[in-house]
Amino acid sequence: MEKKYFLLSSAENSKLVKIIQIVFGIICIAVAVFWLIFNVRSLKADKTLWITIMFLTGFGVYQVWAGLGRATRFIEISSDKVRLKKSIFLPAIEIPAVDIQKIELFPLNLIFFLRSQKRILLRLGTSYQETTEQIKDEILTFADSSSISIEIKEEKL
Repeated sequence: MEKKYFLLSSAENSKLVKIIQIVFGIICIAVAVFWLIFNVRSLKADKTLWITIMFLTGFGVYQVWAGLGRATRFIEISSDKVRLKKSIFLPAIEIPAVDIQKIELFPLNLIFFLRSQKRILLRLGTSYQETTEQIKDEILTFADSSSISIEIKEEKL
C-alpha cells in the first residue's frame, strides 16, 4: 500500500499565494511594531491600541505560519502507520499500526483507540464530503491490511 495523503481543509495553495501570505504577515507584524514604537505615550492612555497591536501581531504570525505551509491539516495513510495533523498549530501525530487497538468510524468522525488507552478523535466535517468518503475507504483498507478491528457506527440524534 502506497502512502495516501488527504487534506482536511481546502485545496493546497499555490506558491504565489504562499508568498503573498508571508509578505502580508510580515507587513502586519511591521505595522504592529511601528504602532508600538511611535505610540508608546498613547498606549498608557488608550487600551484599544494594545488590542490592535496584539491582533495585528497574531494575525501576522498566523499568515507567515500558513505561508510556510505549517498550517496545513492533513491525514496520511501508509501500510504501517497513520500520520495526522488535525490542528494548524500543533505538530503532526504519527500513529503506528501496532499501537492501534481499534478504530471507530462515524459519519463525520474517526476515533483511533490506542493500546495505551488513549483516544485520538479526528473530526472530518461536512465541507469536503468527497474527501471524507475517500479517507473512510482508505482507513477501511488500512485496518483490513493491518488486522485492526474497526466498527462502523451511525450517530442518532
